[in-house]
Amino acid sequence: MTAALGFSALVTALVSAVALAFTGLRAFAAGGGPRARFRLPVWGLLVGAAAAMVCLEFALLTDDFSIEYVARNHSTTSPLLFTIASAWAALEGSIVLWGLVLAVFTAWVYRTVGDGDRIGAAALAVMGLVAVFFFGLMLTAANPFATISPAPVEGAGANPLLQNHLLMAFHPPMLYLGYVGLTAPFAFAIAALLAGDGSTAWLERTRRWTLIAWSFLTLGILLGGWWSYEVLGWGGYWAWDPVENASFLPWLTATAFVHSAIVQRRRGMLQAWNVALVIGTFALTIFGTFLTRSGVVASVHSFTQSAVGPALLGFLVVVLAAGFGLFAFRGHLVSSTPRLDSLVSREGAFLLNNLALSMFAFVVLLGTIYPMILEAFTGDRVSVGAPWFDRAAIPISLVLLFAAGIGPVMPYRHARGTVLWERTRGPLQFTAVASVAAVLAGLRSVAVLLTFALAAFMISTIARQAHAAARSRPERYSTAVARLYGSDPGYWGGMVSHIGVALVAVAIAFSGSFDSRQTIELEVGASADFDGYTITYEGPFARQDPNRTLIGATLALARDGRHLATLRPALAQYPNQVQAIPTPAVRTGLLEDVYLSLVRIEPESGRVTFDAHRFPLMWLLWSGGLLVVSGGLLSFTGRRRRRAVSLEGGIGAAV
Repeated sequence: MTAALGFSALVTALVSAVALAFTGLRAFAAGGGPRARFRLPVWGLLVGAAAAMVCLEFALLTDDFSIEYVARNHSTTSPLLFTIASAWAALEGSIVLWGLVLAVFTAWVYRTVGDGDRIGAAALAVMGLVAVFFFGLMLTAANPFATISPAPVEGAGANPLLQNHLLMAFHPPMLYLGYVGLTAPFAFAIAALLAGDGSTAWLERTRRWTLIAWSFLTLGILLGGWWSYEVLGWGGYWAWDPVENASFLPWLTATAFVHSAIVQRRRGMLQAWNVALVIGTFALTIFGTFLTRSGVVASVHSFTQSAVGPALLGFLVVVLAAGFGLFAFRGHLVSSTPRLDSLVSREGAFLLNNLALSMFAFVVLLGTIYPMILEAFTGDRVSVGAPWFDRAAIPISLVLLFAAGIGPVMPYRHARGTVLWERTRGPLQFTAVASVAAVLAGLRSVAVLLTFALAAFMISTIARQAHAAARSRPERYSTAVARLYGSDPGYWGGMVSHIGVALVAVAIAFSGSFDSRQTIELEVGASADFDGYTITYEGPFARQDPNRTLIGATLALARDGRHLATLRPALAQYPNQVQAIPTPAVRTGLLEDVYLSLVRIEPESGRVTFDAHRFPLMWLLWSGGLLVVSGGLLSFTGRRRRRAVSLEGGIGAAV
C-alpha cells in the first residue's frame, strides 16, 4: 500500500512537472499570461514530491521491508535519527529528496511571478523541465518504491560509515539545498537568453536564491569535512577525493558568480560572463550528481553503480548543449557595452577574483576527470593525489586572498594612488607588525607566512572600513558601529564571509603544515610521550548498542603533570560490515587538537595500538567556516534599509 501511494505521488509530480513546462513555454510565447495558470502545476509538483518523501519515511519508520529500498538501507535496530536519515542516505532516496527540494524552490519562484511576467514564465518552464528529468528518473531507473517478494523479516541496515555520526543526518540535505537552489538562477539566465533581455532584472530576482543556495552549499561542504574529521579516523577533513571535488567545483563557480553579479548590477558589465557562469555552475551540479551516483569513482561518499549514471550523463550533455548552444546563438543580445576604465579599480579586483576562481575550478576539474578519461581510453588506472592539488591550489588561493583584501577598499572606475594609500596604510602597518611577530614566534614557512599576512590584511581592511563608516555616521560611535549591519546588510554580510575565509585559510595553512602524527602501542597502565603530552592507557572497554558493538580504549591525556582529558577512541562493529569502523576521540584546545584513532586492541593481553595526531587551530577552521555561512545568510536575510553613509567608493553595493 505504501509503495503504491509513493509511486502514485511520483506520477503526480511528474505529470505536474510536464504541465508546468508546457504551460510556462506557452505563456512565454504568448507574452506572459496570467499567473494563475501556473498554480495547479506548481502545487501538484509540490504535493507529489512531499507525499513521496512522506511515504518513504513512513515505510522506513514502520519497517516495511516489502519495499526494496527499505530492505537494503534500514534495519529494525537502526536508531530513530538514522532511520529518518536513511531516506536520503542511499541512491534512490537521495533523488527523492532532490525532487522535494526542487519542488520547494519551484514554488518559491512561482510566488515571485506576476501577471504578464514573460521571464518568470520561461524560468518556471525551465524548472519544470528539470523536474521532468528527476521525477522521470525516480519512476524508471531509480524507483524508491520498487517492491520485493517475499519481504525479508530484517533489513541490511544503512552504510555503517554513514550512521556513525549525527552529521550524516544534516550534511546531505545541506548539499542538496545548495545544489538544487542553483537551479533557480540557471532557469532565469536561460529565460533572459530566450527573451534577449540584457538588463539586470534577472540578477535582481535571483540574488536571494543564489545567496541561500551558496550558503547551504558552503555549509554542506563544511559539515562534510567535519564529518570526515570526526568519523573516518585518518585525521583529515579534505582529501581531494573526486566526490569532494564534485561539491567544491560548483561552489567555486557560484562564488565567482556572486561577485561578478555585483559588477553587472553596479556597472552594467559582464552580462554574458554571468550567464555563462550560471550555466556552467548548474552543469557542474549535475556533473557532481553524476560522479556521486554513477559508480565511476570509488569513494566513501559515492553510491553503487546503477542505470542512473548513464541517465545523468545524458542529462548533463543536454544541459551543456542546450545551455551553451543557446548562449552561442543569443549571447550577443545580453553582452556588455561598458568597458573597464582601469584594472586598478573595484571592477579590476572582481575580475581578478573571477579569474582566480575560474582557474581554480579548471584545475580541480582537470585533476578530477583526468584519471577517468585516461582509464576510458587506455584502460590504465591512475590517481591524482593531494600533493598535486595542493601545489596548484596554494598560489591561486594566495591570489584570491589578495583580491578579497584589496577589493573592498578600492573605488569603482579608477583607484588613485593617494586614495588607495590612505585606505590601506593602516591595514598594511598592522599586517607588517603581525607578520614580524609571527616570524619572531618561529614561523618560517613562506607559504604559511604569506597566508597569515594576507589574512591579517583582509581582516584589518574590513576593520578599517567599519571604523571609517561608523565615524561618518551622525550617531555616537558605539551606536553607529552597532547599526552598521542594518545600513547595508548585503555588504556587511559579505564582509563577515570574508573574515571567515581569512580564518579558514589560516587554519588550513597551520593544520596542514604543523601537524604531527605518531603510532603508539601500550600495555594497560603504561604511558607514552607525544609532542609534549603524556598519554596513559587505563584499560579497554566494550559497549553494546542496539545497532553496533563498540570496543575501545580509555586513555588519559596530560601535560606537565596536569590531567587534561579522558579520551575513548573505539572501533564500531556493525552487523552488515566485515571491517570495524574507527570512532576517533578528539580533545579540542585553543591552540591545537589532540586526535586519537584506535587501530587495534589485542583481545587476550588488552595491548592497544592507536594513532595520535596533533592538529593546530582546528577550532578556527570550523568557526571560520560557520562565519562564511553566516555572512551569506546575513546578506540573504538582511533587508536593506538605506544605502551606506559615506562609504568610500560606494561599498554599499558590494554584495
